[in-house]
Amino acid sequence: MLAVLGFVGVLALTTSLIHLYLWKRLVRDTTTPGRWRRVGGIAALVLALLVPATLAGTQAGLYWLAWPGYLWLAVMFYLLVVLAVLEVPMLVTRLVLRRRLTAAEPTTAAPEPVLVATAEPTTAAPEPVLVGAAGPPESPATDAVRAPDHDPARRLLLARGAAIFAGLTATGITGYGVRTALGPPRLDRVQIPLAKLPRSMDGLRIATVSDIHLGPLRGRAHTERIVAAINRLDADLVAVVGDLVDGSVAELGPAAAPLRDLRSRYGSFFVTGNHEYYSGVEEWVQEVDRLGLRVLQNQRQEIRARGGVLDLAGVNDLDATGSTGLAAGPDFAAALGDRDPSRPVVLLAHQPLAAVEAAQYDVDLQLSGHTHGGQVVPFNLVVRLAQPVVSGLGEVDGTKVYVTNGAGFWGPPVRVGAEPQISLVELRSA
Repeated sequence: MLAVLGFVGVLALTTSLIHLYLWKRLVRDTTTPGRWRRVGGIAALVLALLVPATLAGTQAGLYWLAWPGYLWLAVMFYLLVVLAVLEVPMLVTRLVLRRRLTAAEPTTAAPEPVLVATAEPTTAAPEPVLVGAAGPPESPATDAVRAPDHDPARRLLLARGAAIFAGLTATGITGYGVRTALGPPRLDRVQIPLAKLPRSMDGLRIATVSDIHLGPLRGRAHTERIVAAINRLDADLVAVVGDLVDGSVAELGPAAAPLRDLRSRYGSFFVTGNHEYYSGVEEWVQEVDRLGLRVLQNQRQEIRARGGVLDLAGVNDLDATGSTGLAAGPDFAAALGDRDPSRPVVLLAHQPLAAVEAAQYDVDLQLSGHTHGGQVVPFNLVVRLAQPVVSGLGEVDGTKVYVTNGAGFWGPPVRVGAEPQISLVELRSA
């Protein structure tokens, strides 16, 4: 409970700070006091409340919140990124304008004042008059007009220009990202040499897919399209490496049903991802098994093909650590220990980070997902801090790790710089 409250607290604080910044840059800096500033303030407050309402509401079955809430989350993210990037050129612009105005001001010294008095001796001496003086000191208002960084009209113009640019850029990127995320998965073909692979098994093909994320925004048609794409590959094996669903079997069972139509020569296999543990993992393990996919829960399967033998292993997701029963955490020793070391072994593990421990068991290749390839640039830079490989083929302590981008999305229906993907991994004998 404390962990949940802590997460909610951090989310509320972060959301509030982001929307406060957006309100300042998009509303306060671009309007004068009055009706439009009040309208903008109310809109910013409503949008700030929409984010946590969407995250909580979709969990409670209020799926009508998903599209507006998640779309705003994407626009909000890119508004924040673009405006943050614009902070530097905006500051430079103000400094340049101030320097230009300072350089244009006259620098000639003012003449010395001369005291002038009337000649009549009988009359009272008149007040002296300063001739040639520079005049009375300029008021603060005059100074404000001269300084570009304090000129209300100039500041308003710059702020509006930045806001318009940020708005058009954020909505344009989001629109492109929605089109990409909802489009068909791209096929990625990769050849990976394994030193222990028998020559008779050269060219063994594994269709790999992850992060399908059936849920509020993706349903049965999404699954059908993925299954059809995999079946066209005519693969030897099919590996579904986690994060199939964001919801219970009761809610999403019909959406997952097309998985029963997957075709391969030597079987279809599944390992759990972290989202299965948020969605009733015990029920989903039984449901996926019922649909004809072998669930590898800290287990190993011997694959005999083309006169050779390969070990296919699978471990539960790292986030399951501490659970029991069907939801037990990863057990690398159970899946990889006491095996014939002369055989090549391919490990299915949802998170690339699992390779740190898998490497201790001399795993030849690990197939993973989880990262979505970053899903939205520049978030991929943050993912690199948590996972050793974000997308494509890498290596961790001598173990090759291939990470597929995933065929779905989580949260905003947006992908920028990381197209949805199905991967065909072809094993080659070295």
